[in-house]
Amino acid sequence: MGLNRAGIVCSAAYMLLGLAWVAATNPAHPFLLAGWFVALAAIGSFIPGFANQASFARAYLAAPALTYALVPGRLGLLAVVLAVAGLTDVVDGTIARHFDRPSTFGGGLDPVVDGVLLGAVAIGLALGGTFPIWLAGVIVARYLLPAAVGLVLISMHRRLELRHTVSGQISTALIIILVGGICLFRFLSQDAGNVVVGAEIVIPITTAATFVHLGWVAWRSIAPSPA
Repeated sequence: MGLNRAGIVCSAAYMLLGLAWVAATNPAHPFLLAGWFVALAAIGSFIPGFANQASFARAYLAAPALTYALVPGRLGLLAVVLAVAGLTDVVDGTIARHFDRPSTFGGGLDPVVDGVLLGAVAIGLALGGTFPIWLAGVIVARYLLPAAVGLVLISMHRRLELRHTVSGQISTALIIILVGGICLFRFLSQDAGNVVVGAEIVIPITTAATFVHLGWVAWRSIAPSPA
């Protein structure tokens, strides 16, 4: 992959928006956040296709998501960030189907940026005391473990078919809905106990289902073909 028009245009726009957000909100550690946006823009310039760029937007959103997750008084803004992230998930698929051709690269990029965003949210909420630490660990593992296994298989020169799975899509959607719901309830000073309990049950179950599904796919890729 090389520099391309979609990558340069979208990266410049995302970087400017990110730097404008830093200047307007004056968050803690502004130079680190600005560096995050600049680094992502450098990487994003090499990512082809507007559909992939829509997906990559969620990596940029990880910075405001982490910032708002750390402060209980800003959980309403975090819910807005998650809503925007959910919108990009719809937009990237629509663009890929109607304008770009769905690709293996796009199938691999999507779960990576989801992991970056939701991992940042989970860690921020746990450090801010809004979220159980162990559940944040489950969410991080939900994305980190499959990525690690994929890298191992690639290092073994196994050919992988990178694509969305039903279990993975359901898991990500439920994580966004439940975490966003907890943030919104806490921001409105409403009892989020039932939502937290639901998250503590649903997220580990859907994560386990995703691991089983991906494990089966990985096994198929390394199992010897019948003669």
